[in-house]
Amino acid sequence: MKRLFYVLPGLAVFGCSGGAGSDRPNVIIILADDLGYGDVSAYGSGTIDTPCIDRLAEEGVRLDNAYSTSATSTPSRYALMTGMYPWKNSNARILDGDAPLIISENQFTLPKMMQGIGYSTAAIGKWHLGMGKGNVDWNSTVRPGAKEVGFDYSYIIAATNDRVPTVYVENGDVVGLEADDPIYVDYSENFEGEPTALDHPEMLRMEWSHGHNNSIVNGIPRIGYMKGGEKARWKDEEMAERFSLKVKEFIAENKDRPFFLYYGLHEPHVPRVPAARFAGSTPMGPRGDAIAEADWCVGELLSYLDSLELLENTLIIFSSDNGPVLDDGYADGAVELAGDHKPAGGLRGGKYSLFDGGTHVPMFVYWKGHTVHSESDALVSQLDFLASLAALTGAVIPDGLDSENCLDALLGRKGAEGRSHLVSEADGRLALRSGDWSMLPPYDGPERNITGNELGNLAEYALYNMTEDPAQQHNLASEYPRLLDSLKRVFFLETQKSDSAR
Repeated sequence: MKRLFYVLPGLAVFGCSGGAGSDRPNVIIILADDLGYGDVSAYGSGTIDTPCIDRLAEEGVRLDNAYSTSATSTPSRYALMTGMYPWKNSNARILDGDAPLIISENQFTLPKMMQGIGYSTAAIGKWHLGMGKGNVDWNSTVRPGAKEVGFDYSYIIAATNDRVPTVYVENGDVVGLEADDPIYVDYSENFEGEPTALDHPEMLRMEWSHGHNNSIVNGIPRIGYMKGGEKARWKDEEMAERFSLKVKEFIAENKDRPFFLYYGLHEPHVPRVPAARFAGSTPMGPRGDAIAEADWCVGELLSYLDSLELLENTLIIFSSDNGPVLDDGYADGAVELAGDHKPAGGLRGGKYSLFDGGTHVPMFVYWKGHTVHSESDALVSQLDFLASLAALTGAVIPDGLDSENCLDALLGRKGAEGRSHLVSEADGRLALRSGDWSMLPPYDGPERNITGNELGNLAEYALYNMTEDPAQQHNLASEYPRLLDSLKRVFFLETQKSDSAR
């Protein structure tokens, strides 16, 4: 049994220039990395300036109740790509750089859906969904990968910029790899003679604070061990410009046909090493400078689309994979230089947290000539991109997905309500957002992790009114026992559903 979403009558105005005269718009999803709700000035922050990102909100839809599914990278990206809750897949957790692909090759995905209706597809930037089948040989074409998930073209980093291998992978092949200098990667044991941050601290230009003391690349200690591939290794300062160039090349090659682009920014994830022109551009140190660089990336994209007269036929969605974190393994001054800036925008918690700051993320939808500035309180999730884009384009999707059609909310249509509830996740722990309410079940564990972020481990059930108490300071569970019981039932029913679409 399949569901068919048809293009809404109110959107039958696609006949714009670009995209080979297509009746379907190009679609670009820009996903920042560890960017908080308060890290963009469009939400009212007076401590940071992100004019290019703000343009998406000023000329499009600002979603004020937008969520990733998860408080960490890999699971939230899994949900975006598959339309499935990540906690239904036990492998959807923070992955090492040599982890196998966690999306089944026969699984329905967003890029496969777009391919199936004639879109050219690309993934450029951060990946972090695994590659290969385990014991990856980086010296030959790595399969399965982005191609098997549904991307015609890919230019990616395998995991995060603080993990090895520190190389770009284009269509499964390491870029610039020389046959006489093969790459070896290991996450359990170092290679003989290879320096690490522990035995060669004099080689470091950036100090580690926790967890990042293995192989040294570009003077920066990483997670995991790597040997070889010297000329293939990336230069951190050049990463943003490299990805921006690849984005432009893909758009230029596909400007006369509809395209779907997943653009995974690496900012402001650690290590924060922006290009020299951004260093010192903010008073917040490398983290603030990395956000400025991310804003530049968005501006470059918008300017390029405009130069090709594609803006009126391109739907752009901007968001972040999870909430913010300051000290995530490097002593880069993020904590000390934050000043009055609140990365989570006053929300409680952040990355790794079950509190709202872990998954409540910035989200803007911009489509020149089709969106106008509006602000929406509708509850939406990146989980819903798949079903919503199916509704926009008329694509067929299978039954059993967790993704819901929230297209009206994403496009800022008056009265759109979004989804009724959402299960969020942080390192396998689950919580429920339903209407105005947030419910956290009790979990054992520390109050905070090594990053300093609150984790949301509470001794008993917590119930918060998110309209009146967005900072989650007042637990109302004892005052509303019937409501709590009702939300428990919703939570139980939702979390007992089988993963039938895999």
